Amino acid sequence: MGFDLQRIALPSGVELDVAIAGDPANPPIILLHGFPESHRTWRHQIPALAKDHYVVAPDQRGFARSSKPEGTENYSPDKPVADLLALADHLGIGQFTLVGHDWGGAIAWMAALQHPQRIARLIIVNAPHPLVFQRSLFDDAEQRASSQYITAFRNPDFEQFVARMGIPTFFDTSFAKYTDAAALAPERDAYIDEWSQPGTMTGMLNWYRGSSVIVPAPGETPERPAWLDAPFPPVTQPTLVIWGMKDTALRPVQLAELPNYVPDLTLVKIEDAGHFVPWEKPEPVTAAMREWLAKR
Repeated sequence: MGFDLQRIALPSGVELDVAIAGDPANPPIILLHGFPESHRTWRHQIPALAKDHYVVAPDQRGFARSSKPEGTENYSPDKPVADLLALADHLGIGQFTLVGHDWGGAIAWMAALQHPQRIARLIIVNAPHPLVFQRSLFDDAEQRASSQYITAFRNPDFEQFVARMGIPTFFDTSFAKYTDAAALAPERDAYIDEWSQPGTMTGMLNWYRGSSVIVPAPGETPERPAWLDAPFPPVTQPTLVIWGMKDTALRPVQLAELPNYVPDLTLVKIEDAGHFVPWEKPEPVTAAMREWLAKR
């Protein structure tokens, strides 16, 4: 694969497996995966980016063989943001480019908004802006319907549901059918190995349970949070958003309002890819990243 996998203990209280590639003297870029994956989300991008960047791709807390602290409170988004900054500090990285997909993208949005002195550039891949996403869950029926899986993941009995069917069957019936099956097939054993590590299924699901995102049921009219209609700070970094347009979990409504909150925005739509576009269509994703970074 062209990278080392290192075990790194962080002062944020976790040990993470971290893929590292490239020359440390080159500009640093940190890649954050999402659910239900690992650093392998970026298996196609890491070698390409390592040609002229110092590439760091952790297995985030709760995933694969990284630490899995008990309790949903240890998976609120501020915790992985702290992991991210602690990891950069450990590696002697000051400012860096931050890339995130899915939950990794949610953490990337938050880190960019809260720590602009550390994150110089931002690349988001199929991960919604926090305000746009929460607002869409109240205002867009299609997005609300598409997000009901979050409520299912928050059910404390979900792990028992998976255990009853077995992880291989869960993979084949509840994950593979939402992706590019041909692109996914060679990775089946790796996913099953990662998900079978003690505590991993709970650790991964705890990201949803530790989140404050409100997912109303279809037809429900809960009280609307005031912050959805209040001023919201802009993302100050140059930002590239890459989006697989066949994503069935995150609808195109996530893109419409982005220019209002991301003044320096470049949007690249990949029409024939779904949510897992980093490995469903790796070539255009990698090309978009490299072309944009070369101009920045």
